[in-house]
Amino acid sequence: MGLLAGIHAGATCFMAGLIWFVQVVHYPLLARVTGDGYGVYHAHHTRLTTRLVVPVMAVEGASAALLLALRPAQIPLEWLLAGIALAAANWLSTALVQVPAHGLLCRSFDPAIHRRLVHSNWLRTISWSIRSALSLGIVFRMAG
Repeated sequence: MGLLAGIHAGATCFMAGLIWFVQVVHYPLLARVTGDGYGVYHAHHTRLTTRLVVPVMAVEGASAALLLALRPAQIPLEWLLAGIALAAANWLSTALVQVPAHGLLCRSFDPAIHRRLVHSNWLRTISWSIRSALSLGIVFRMAG
């Protein structure tokens, strides 16, 4: 069970670090790409980010579900439920806000859509930060 908690914490903390980088560095720089290179840059960004993020989010989601299903006795149910709720918020925000915004931005840069992307991404940034604290708390609780 400790290995599962470690895998979960690793995936969650990886996503938290990645989303902070995206929020503070990558998304702001997206507005600086100009001219004919923008479309190619954005297409590469989307393809490469998807390759990196999807497997890690899948591991994070599966390990969160397993932790909830197996629920170690020393882990408060509220921690696991909060973690699942935050993961669901991340998935929903990704599917309903970020992916559509990127779909629009892949055609051409639009400052209003870019602003919506950056502002809405704070939800995921904060959520993954809280999930990281919860996942590390689970690891420490299980370590005794």
